[in-house]
Amino acid sequence: MQEVSITNLYQGLPAEIPEEIFETLAQNENVKIERIISDGHCSPTGFWYDQSQNEWVMMLDGSARLEYFDGAVASLNAGDAVLIPAHTKHRVASTAPRTVWLAVHF
Repeated sequence: MQEVSITNLYQGLPAEIPEEIFETLAQNENVKIERIISDGHCSPTGFWYDQSQNEWVMMLDGSARLEYFDGAVASLNAGDAVLIPAHTKHRVASTAPRTVWLAVHF
């Protein structure tokens, strides 16, 4: 019988988070799944993500506010998810303490 590997996305959260943490959980040539841990972090002023892949993001715990280059805003709370199409310029405007995201890049 094969042993099953189980990951708990709420385990192993560091006590101090001086910088946002990006952890790859699984990936292949087309898809990358990561856990992101934020603690009041935001994108630098004037910085915009412009990714070559689609990104689906789910807020597991905490909250965050995303801003889009076109002026749109998305406020995410635990349980909320958003699809960010490839090359949609966006930034993280704010995050709550101990925010945990699940991101799928494809």
